[in-house]
Amino acid sequence: MQPYSDSNEVAQYIAGSRTAGASQRSQPVYNPATGAVARQVRLANEADVATAVAAAQAAFPAWADTPPIRRARVMFKFLELLNRHKDDLARMITAEHGKVFTDAQGEVARGIDVVEFACGIPQLLKGDYTDQVSTGIDNWTLRQPLGVVAGITPFNFPVMVPCWMFPVAIAAGNCFVLKPSPIDPSPSLFMADLLKQAGLPGGVFNVVQGDKEAVDALLAHPDVKAVSFVGSTPIANHIYETGARHGKRVQALGGAKNHLVVMPDADIDQAVDALIGAGYGSAGERCMAISVAVLVGDIGDQVVAKLAERARSLKVLDGMNLAAEMGPIVTEAARQRISGYIDQGVKEGAQLVVDGRGFPGSDAGPGCAEGFWLGGTLFDHVTPEMRIYKEEIFGPVLACVRAKDFAEAVQLINAHEFGNGVSCFTRDGHVAREFARRIQVGMVGINVPIPVPMAWHGFGGWKKSLFGDMHAYGEEGVRFYTKQKSVMQRWPESIGKGAEFVMPTAK
Repeated sequence: MQPYSDSNEVAQYIAGSRTAGASQRSQPVYNPATGAVARQVRLANEADVATAVAAAQAAFPAWADTPPIRRARVMFKFLELLNRHKDDLARMITAEHGKVFTDAQGEVARGIDVVEFACGIPQLLKGDYTDQVSTGIDNWTLRQPLGVVAGITPFNFPVMVPCWMFPVAIAAGNCFVLKPSPIDPSPSLFMADLLKQAGLPGGVFNVVQGDKEAVDALLAHPDVKAVSFVGSTPIANHIYETGARHGKRVQALGGAKNHLVVMPDADIDQAVDALIGAGYGSAGERCMAISVAVLVGDIGDQVVAKLAERARSLKVLDGMNLAAEMGPIVTEAARQRISGYIDQGVKEGAQLVVDGRGFPGSDAGPGCAEGFWLGGTLFDHVTPEMRIYKEEIFGPVLACVRAKDFAEAVQLINAHEFGNGVSCFTRDGHVAREFARRIQVGMVGINVPIPVPMAWHGFGGWKKSLFGDMHAYGEEGVRFYTKQKSVMQRWPESIGKGAEFVMPTAK
């Protein structure tokens, strides 16, 4: 399997064509496995954003008037092209993010799921109708697109997370401006090319690469009607408040600190498998990664011993090596930040069972000595007062917390400020039912470590993991990208004579 190696500059995609744009700013795009600069990305400025929004605004009237079945046919063609080129996208992800190729394939597959869902837009846009709601009057509702909408997406899923947004938005009749992460920008342009091949008119989908300048321009632009965001909680809060202040509909998904509860009756080996995969997969750079193991009762020492053995034997390799279980950290800055959290955990008194610092990149494969490497790290006897428990580390660091019983485990999780995902491993049906009902978290797994809902259910957490009223994709996504209109109709033959001065009522 050959890695992705394009060295061309990554720039903007506006009105159906790639363009360098007006900005002269750029930044390097690294291969995390080698630490080498692979290409440059041009960072959009306010003028570039304005050009992209203008292109979307110009395309909107005709696209909104396109029958939903014809919009769905474009999505079907895009779906066919995605399936044909899914490994090309996966190679791009591995080259710029670093996650292992098989994991990148899984990311693309989950994005494709949402495109398949969006192909059903004619059914999803159906409204309600009431005949004779009052004498001679009929009432119905319909859903119409908002106009120009924007998506601001993170580095950790450069294909899947944009696919949570633009397929549903475009199928519903909107025009879209995507601002992906500049860390791994290439997949966004590749998907833009595929949409054009699928027959999408120019201007309906646009990409502006960039940083805070581009984000601020999108938030302030009066023609952007809605913004969807995935990223850290502080930025999600900023996006939500700023967008709302500018009169926009906002959906901002924030950070996480996902717990996995292991009950004494659980299959311990299955629970350990789940913790290893969910804690260290994608180097922990997932908003649904498990970062806290809650060990209930007297099983703690047994679970930690098994976790330590597995963490030490993780196959940390170049992501294009099909034997790899974990790849590098996405950037050197992220590696240093994660290492700082490990330092902090030691200072706060947590027991460092496995230390991933100092992992030799040369062990990861040829040319990897200067890559952004970190091994799996395991802490035990972590307490809720510690920063490594309270804050999102977003790296391959698993913290073990002891709880004396089920009630203490539930209380511990419910007290945390984040509420994105959670899991419980147990054989007890009553415990499983009580856990699912009582836990204050948006996405719950019972013997499922990463409970990411399928495309027709929708994704979203609670508490400081979500700012806004609606979750991503699914029917919630259709509601987010459309507005409801209610129509009441009657005809002259059924209208009585004389003015009416009272509130209309059913007659």
